[in-house]
Amino acid sequence: MGTTVDLTPYGISVADVRRNLAPSRLYEEAIRNDEKAAIADSGALIAYSGVKTGRSPHDKRIVRSDESADEIWWGSINIQIDEATYEINLERAKDYLNTRKALYVIDAFAGWDPKYRLKVRVICSRPYHALFMHTMLIRPTPEELAEFGEPEVVIYNAGQFPANQHTPGMTSKTSVDVSLEKREMVILGTEYAGEMKKGVFTMMNYYMPKVGVLSMHCSATTDPKSGHSSVLFGLSGTGKTTLSADPKRQLIGDDEHCWSDDGIFNIEGGCYAKAIDLAPDSEPEIFQALRFGAVLENVVYDEDDHHVDFSNTSITQNTRGAYPIEFIRNAKIPCVAGHPSDVIFLTCDAFGVLPPVSRLTPEQAMYHFISGYTAKVAGTEMGITEPQATFSPCFGGPFLVWHPGKYAELLAEKMAKHNAKVWLVNTGWAGGGYGVGSRFKLSYTRAIIDAIHAGTLSDSPTETDPYFGLEMITAVPGVPGELLVPKTSWPDSASYAAAAQKLANLFTDNFQKYAGGVSEAVLNAGPIK
Repeated sequence: MGTTVDLTPYGISVADVRRNLAPSRLYEEAIRNDEKAAIADSGALIAYSGVKTGRSPHDKRIVRSDESADEIWWGSINIQIDEATYEINLERAKDYLNTRKALYVIDAFAGWDPKYRLKVRVICSRPYHALFMHTMLIRPTPEELAEFGEPEVVIYNAGQFPANQHTPGMTSKTSVDVSLEKREMVILGTEYAGEMKKGVFTMMNYYMPKVGVLSMHCSATTDPKSGHSSVLFGLSGTGKTTLSADPKRQLIGDDEHCWSDDGIFNIEGGCYAKAIDLAPDSEPEIFQALRFGAVLENVVYDEDDHHVDFSNTSITQNTRGAYPIEFIRNAKIPCVAGHPSDVIFLTCDAFGVLPPVSRLTPEQAMYHFISGYTAKVAGTEMGITEPQATFSPCFGGPFLVWHPGKYAELLAEKMAKHNAKVWLVNTGWAGGGYGVGSRFKLSYTRAIIDAIHAGTLSDSPTETDPYFGLEMITAVPGVPGELLVPKTSWPDSASYAAAAQKLANLFTDNFQKYAGGVSEAVLNAGPIK
């Protein structure tokens, strides 16, 4: 499908521009041009991102402009730069790209619904980056590519070249800049491919709410028989990826979706899965997807047979694999579905005080959506000796552009309009917190998710949680009843009360930062005061 394209309108004069090369061609280019690139025994392309093996959120900048200044949630997530600084970084990126003998262009789409999809153009100098975005965006047919026309978003990836630290607003040699007005993104000083993926998501998080569409950091599945869909929100370690890999359901997507008046659609054409300790027994769908056409990032492999050691984290713990979504056998293509019947918030509560499953009121749904809670446990990071609460607004804080209240209002509006039920599911500890109780069995959580999807929990008996005011479900098929109410599962009621009050206080303290952007009803939907 490879063609060429004239980049001179962008100020790029390189004559050899390789557009939408097939994966086999990009493999050839990577092996030829990238010193460390290799082919795994599974057929996936092994590539390395250099010094940066993860995103650089503190180096992300949004251009402040009169047009959007009052709409953006400025602060530690959306750090502003002025247009002059952006132009300097853009010029620096173009100067670097102009030194390359050949460049790669990927023209593809973000968003499976043609009504809302964006035409994205990626300009880069590494075949690995081109293959990554060929994988992660929605690949056009030959006819769509021929009629692609002018893109609506342009990414200038000059990640091999550093930002100038003396440029105003720069804090390091890495700079990831987004201009919402120009619909452009500039990458300097980082070769981590995930910056491009999340840059597109950041833009969708701005453009979609402007037209009444809710952009969501979540996975989504659908029932092939009934057509009912559901979305699962959850931070790292909550089970979002594992629970969305359900053989009884079709996968719409694993990470980024939108909810419009017509239903839900995936933003991406691929999946970007963590590869640490990946094994065919525990995650067979992902394991088999990492074959020819996929990208394995920053993994260690045996020099003799190119077998990947997924347990080796000597380069980074953030080893990853990117693959087209059609590599998942139960993926639904096109990746669209009807309105969700259920919205599920996953949390791994290491304090052991949130109930395994609760049904939320609309106000509670907005409160817990904005809170985006989970907990880290001892041993996951240096210095953590007891559970630590983590809050990420809308379960995707680093990628929000508007105030979290904007997304919460859209969620509440769509829930009400389409009669969706919202559930809070705790995949963390029961019978006590970390070190006392035990992790809630995956089989029990699957039983809860199955019961939600089957609609059997709608009429289940409930009890009100004394600290969080949650409507706890007290009977789920296949789950021991004594585990469903935290205060009865703890051996020591005083310890339970202390832990519950501690977490309730953490919720309340965290939510104060959002108080100015939500209604009084939502503010009061948290822990019982």
